[in-house]
Amino acid sequence: MFENVETPCYIVDEAKIKKNLAILKSVEEESGAHVLLAQKAFSMFSLYPLIGQYISGTTASGLFEARLGYEKMGKENHVYAPAYKVEHMEELVKICDHIIFNSFAQYDKFSDMVKKAGVSAGIRINPMCSTQEGHEIYDPCAFGSRLGVTKENFREDYLFGEGGIEGLHVHTLCEQNSDALVTTFKAVEEQFGEFLYKVKWLNLGGGHHITRSDYDIKALVELVRYIRKKYDVEVYLEPGEAIALNAGYLVTEVMDKVKNGMEILILDASAACHMPDVLEMPYRPPLRDGFEPQEKKYTYRLSSLTCLAGDVIGDYSFDKEIKIGDRLVFEDMAIYSMVKNNTFNGIPLPDILLLKEDGHIENVKTFGYEDFKVRLS
Repeated sequence: MFENVETPCYIVDEAKIKKNLAILKSVEEESGAHVLLAQKAFSMFSLYPLIGQYISGTTASGLFEARLGYEKMGKENHVYAPAYKVEHMEELVKICDHIIFNSFAQYDKFSDMVKKAGVSAGIRINPMCSTQEGHEIYDPCAFGSRLGVTKENFREDYLFGEGGIEGLHVHTLCEQNSDALVTTFKAVEEQFGEFLYKVKWLNLGGGHHITRSDYDIKALVELVRYIRKKYDVEVYLEPGEAIALNAGYLVTEVMDKVKNGMEILILDASAACHMPDVLEMPYRPPLRDGFEPQEKKYTYRLSSLTCLAGDVIGDYSFDKEIKIGDRLVFEDMAIYSMVKNNTFNGIPLPDILLLKEDGHIENVKTFGYEDFKVRLS
């Protein structure tokens, strides 16, 4: 299958997407939560009609994502951003059901527009409860975080009725299990529990790896049921990665081999351009038939054809020698990859393909020179 495609390319596996969606649908049915696709992780809108058959809608991090969810899925449409432009808000109030604000000052600025449009307004809270280690760039509860209102800065008089704030939003997780959510909610309850009785809804944000094989779905369902029963609020979950977890591949070809203390493979895919999280988090992407360095007979450093010296994907070992022209397949490449692509060095964007359930590969999108040029004109 991977030998007959032009590289580099992304291949999204329809059967695996459906498997993930079935799990998320069961969470909705068992817990009563509304599950929303966080488009920042996966925005392949050709699949939105399919996704919309299983979950409640979309959530956005700004105007363009909100517009995409509104146009391509057409179900519940929520948005949160640290700040909004006036011209963006003028459109957001027309296409969003919930608009979540990062501060009471931002809500004050737009409250008249929101109330006039009949949109449900929310405020993001920060329980200052970190449950992750090693990735402070992704921790909304890190020291000095700009994301969310802390307890000491919270304003009860803004809630419901005259105040206008109908919901609370909390997002503290990144690729975590439900135990981290339980810990987070305990902190929310301790600091903001009294306010939950005064709102209509609670949004528990994203970072839930619900479709991961070791995820404790039972604990998630029990927590949501507890919240709904005790506080009589609607509960929202915003998984992004869980929609397309382990459902995508990045296929690349070995273009050259060089030596400098070790053997280095130069690929037609790039960490900087095609999988930026490798450099940002950083993390080591899973590679089909690839192992830890020195674990197998042949060890190589995988790098790219860009001019960036640090454009290195990682060191991997293999059972067999890798030759120029061989194909390598990175896995779990549907999430936070396509949405972060760039054309640094004029490197082409990978085509996007869909592996249908019947084994047929469908070309969804092909990119070329114009896609590079249009951003620079």
